[in-house]
Amino acid sequence: MTQDEKKRAAAQRAVALLPRDEYIGVGTGSTVNYFIEALAAVKDDIRGAVSTSRASTELLQKIGIPVVTLAQSGRLPIYVDGADEINRSLHMIKGGGGALLAEKIVAHASERFVCIADDSKYVAKLGTFPLPVEVVPMARSLVAQELIRMGGKPELRVNFLTESGHEILDTSGLNLDLPVTMEEAINHIPGVMENGLFARRPADVLVLGHDKGTEVITVSATAG
Repeated sequence: MTQDEKKRAAAQRAVALLPRDEYIGVGTGSTVNYFIEALAAVKDDIRGAVSTSRASTELLQKIGIPVVTLAQSGRLPIYVDGADEINRSLHMIKGGGGALLAEKIVAHASERFVCIADDSKYVAKLGTFPLPVEVVPMARSLVAQELIRMGGKPELRVNFLTESGHEILDTSGLNLDLPVTMEEAINHIPGVMENGLFARRPADVLVLGHDKGTEVITVSATAG
């Protein structure tokens, strides 16, 4: 299977995990685009969606699914999103598409986080993909200096602003062996709005697409 075929397979299988007649959270990215495509067949069973980006909002509205705010939906039963990397503890690096702030908010507002990914994203150790750090523009230099002090090599994502008007420092070289600790340490730097480590709130379920089809993985299934 090609990478796109694996993404599509994972996205289609995730549809079967959705509750009926509920609001759902929908992430952002190429794998999520396949998920939204698959939602068209079950749109009448979905009350509405909280979206994490304008791109996802447009796709959801195109297939006829109402997009609502978190204030309207309240706590969500499920959130479906992709990952740039995900490890066996279902900790993730996210934010390659620049929507990490909204994604983390919706993830924390959801009872169940389902990650959909192809097998190239499933890694033994996080950190090959540079960690996105979303910063207030005026603090970019300060934050970059702190990230360097922590062992990172930050690079400004050029010609890019998030939908909230922030910049992103894509940071390689950090030691992510303790992802919860690192997530919290980065977020304590003044000027950081959020970073792409999803460790305090990891995925609950990973739907993984690979050459033999799809596999549903939970942390308990990876223990031992």
